[in-house]
Amino acid sequence: METWDALTARRNVRAYTDEPIPAEHLDRILEAARRAPSSRNTQPWDFVVVTEREGLRRLAEVWQGAGHVAHSAATIALVAPARESEGERVQYDLGQVTAHIMLTATDLGIGSGHSAVGDQALARELLGLPEDRVCAYLIALGYPADRPLRPIRNPNRRAFDDVVHRERW
Repeated sequence: METWDALTARRNVRAYTDEPIPAEHLDRILEAARRAPSSRNTQPWDFVVVTEREGLRRLAEVWQGAGHVAHSAATIALVAPARESEGERVQYDLGQVTAHIMLTATDLGIGSGHSAVGDQALARELLGLPEDRVCAYLIALGYPADRPLRPIRNPNRRAFDDVVHRERW
């Protein structure tokens, strides 16, 4: 898939087939995440990949909106430093990681859906995180159960001219 096609085809997918993701595709997604830019190249992240069904089922319990994680083929936990002093910078960096993960997955025909993490104690226990780390987000991955990823002709988005301002508002 071309970059533009991946950008226009990406959508949140929260219903997946039972098909596993090949290891080389999962590694490509993780390599894209590793290569994401970060402020001052600090790379403040770590990734925990969960593919075992029971682990995915339990991981879905960390937030009320994470039910799709239980049915994913794999979920990547984005792990960040627990220090609040780095909050905004790290959040921006994690946003870039998320985009890299989701666009690379789309390029491979793999759907993705993000999730917040509310229960840090449970996430820490399930993922074996050290005390100085938190699970910032979950990115569930799997092949879409409803329809394949294809460029969306008419996305449900604000009109271009309503969003884009040139030189001044």
